[in-house]
Amino acid sequence: MAHQGKPYSEGPEPTAAGAPPARAADQNQLDFELDFFSGILSRNADYVDVLRIMGNLLTLKGRFADGLQVDKRLVQLRPNDALAHYNLACSFALLKRPDLAIKTLRRAVELGYRDFRYMREDHDLDAIRPDPRFRQLMREYENR
Repeated sequence: MAHQGKPYSEGPEPTAAGAPPARAADQNQLDFELDFFSGILSRNADYVDVLRIMGNLLTLKGRFADGLQVDKRLVQLRPNDALAHYNLACSFALLKRPDLAIKTLRRAVELGYRDFRYMREDHDLDAIRPDPRFRQLMREYENR
């Protein structure tokens, strides 16, 4: 997902979906990278580093349901990985599934995810940020 940093240009403002609108060159690069990393995964489906990249690329392409499947797989492979849970929470939020997004975000924080400033700014979480449960989660953990 786009949660690990934005590897592409800092061009236009993000869209409502959370990812910046891609220019044609960026789209061609995204498509190339998706094809390239898909080839790697076809030979090694559990390659965690490549799965993380694929999740990010799929989110940048707006393919949120596909990104969700990648993030679910990462959590299966790395059940105690705070970043994997954070990315899964973002996928749920992008797909307008607030209950699962908040539950999974809480798990990410319980596992050690602590970039609260980024959580407040990450456009992938825009759908759940107004939710009182999100604010409660932030209050519970931010000052620890």
